[in-house]
Amino acid sequence: MTSSSLPFLSRRSAVHGRQAMVSSSQPLATQAGIDILKRGGNAADAAVAVAAAIAVTEPTSTGIGGDAFCLYYDAKLKTVRGLNGSGRTPQALTLEWLRSRGIDDVVLPSDSAHTVTVPGAAAAWVDTVDWFGSGNLDLATILAPAVDLAENGFPVSEIASHMWRGQENQLRKTNPDVVVDYLIDGIRGPEEGEIMTLPTLAKTFKTLAEHGKAGFYQGYIAQAIVQAVTSRGGLMTMADLADHASQRVDPISLDFHEYTVWEIPPNGQGITALMALGIIEALQRNGTVDFAKIDHNSGLYMHIVTEALRLAFADTRYYVGDPDVVHVPIEQLLAKEYLAERAQLIDLTKRNDTIQKGYPEKMGNTVYFSVVDDEGNACSFINSTFMAFGSNIIPDGCGFPLHNRGCNFVLIENHPNCIGPGKRPYHTIIPSMITKKKDNGHELEACFGVMGAFMQPQGQVQVILNMLQYLYNPQQALDLPRLCVAPPKQSTNKDVSTAAYSFTDVSQSVVYLEEGVSAEAVEELQAMGHTCYVLQGHARSMMGRGQIIRSKIDPRTGQRVLTAGSDPRGDGHACGW
Repeated sequence: MTSSSLPFLSRRSAVHGRQAMVSSSQPLATQAGIDILKRGGNAADAAVAVAAAIAVTEPTSTGIGGDAFCLYYDAKLKTVRGLNGSGRTPQALTLEWLRSRGIDDVVLPSDSAHTVTVPGAAAAWVDTVDWFGSGNLDLATILAPAVDLAENGFPVSEIASHMWRGQENQLRKTNPDVVVDYLIDGIRGPEEGEIMTLPTLAKTFKTLAEHGKAGFYQGYIAQAIVQAVTSRGGLMTMADLADHASQRVDPISLDFHEYTVWEIPPNGQGITALMALGIIEALQRNGTVDFAKIDHNSGLYMHIVTEALRLAFADTRYYVGDPDVVHVPIEQLLAKEYLAERAQLIDLTKRNDTIQKGYPEKMGNTVYFSVVDDEGNACSFINSTFMAFGSNIIPDGCGFPLHNRGCNFVLIENHPNCIGPGKRPYHTIIPSMITKKKDNGHELEACFGVMGAFMQPQGQVQVILNMLQYLYNPQQALDLPRLCVAPPKQSTNKDVSTAAYSFTDVSQSVVYLEEGVSAEAVEELQAMGHTCYVLQGHARSMMGRGQIIRSKIDPRTGQRVLTAGSDPRGDGHACGW
């Protein structure tokens, strides 16, 4: 057995602490967050330090050329607030313009310059610190650990190396005239344990720290972004970049039994997780489902989860778009009556082959990481370039790839998520939190998320059920095999994980399962009409990588205990004290 087969042979315990905790997919990034916390920063400050450090150590997944969202729990106010850091399309980009250039598919090609929306991460980092930070540390101090890693080098982790080397050809092809720091000698990605430096990226971080958002959206970086996009046929302008701003948002939520689950509202897909949970709870309320009598990851359990997710996606893949441009019926989609109506479409004996979007108004989406500080504040943060190295387009002299988030638009006239000028796409990245209602507000229960394109709400639903219904601890909740509802394999030569990137229709969906699900459960699912594929090794990346920090009160001492888990499908770990 070799490392290339990615065997899951070891186990790890949940990590416990009393003061503060960080959980991320990169150990060096986790350490960066811990360092900022110990220097007097709070959860928001530490989250930005982690985001920047992962942008260095796991650049295939995330970076300053992508988008970011966060939920922030304020322990004093006992409230949850949100930040939407997603960017918009160029003002000149229309469906008609694309059609006139012969682009007539349902979605954009992943390597098209038109998939590059304005990167929102840089502004999100600055605004997270300004809006939610402690005020004790400046941005230069918060970014210092990432700058040090980029300038002085870091040993590359196992899974990061695998993803990195898989993009060698695409990086070379996309950037023939640009010096690519991500390729050693301009040829190859790093091996596991090999030292990498990213000096150009360090320069970009320093520019952001010194000049703030203007340094990214109005200076030489902005000029390089525009040149990189327009030289490939895109329409982005300096004005498109200068006009970008993060958005304060009120999180959406759903009461799930005695808990409240929080998500970023559309244009994010967090509403998909809430709808699926609401459908499942409706089945529990009407007596159709009793998880006390259903074995975890049995065929019946996975059938229930699969059908609830398919119903939720059937709605959200149609209705979710940019609420600044189109109407998104959020309240109606989350109405208990509507979710109960949708739950009636689930047959416990077989797959529903006729699932389609409902009509809610008749009733009246990467890296993820989690931080909790010593005051009880929490930051659930997610930052992504979408596909591996995003568009793979690297602006000259900047040292980071631009994301290709525009792949999530559909090219269907009058569709709520149709591409258009100054518009944000349906967004897959979704941070989450769980609280419990108290007389004076909400008490933090868990700060968590699961990355992985359209797997994200699916992963969230499964880890929530693992923790709240089956009572697994955070590490166990992440360790357990997962399922993913996605389109069928497009070819035997294509990595199955890419199927999740084009999930627009549940009618032909299949179920991907991880090695570890019993053969009996797979047979049960297939007997119910589901087509199933079992994934092994690196193909398990389709199931995403999650991080969880859970907060409890020790009943004997009355002291808070933080318990964290970090996904075995990634390189990371949790650390606290």
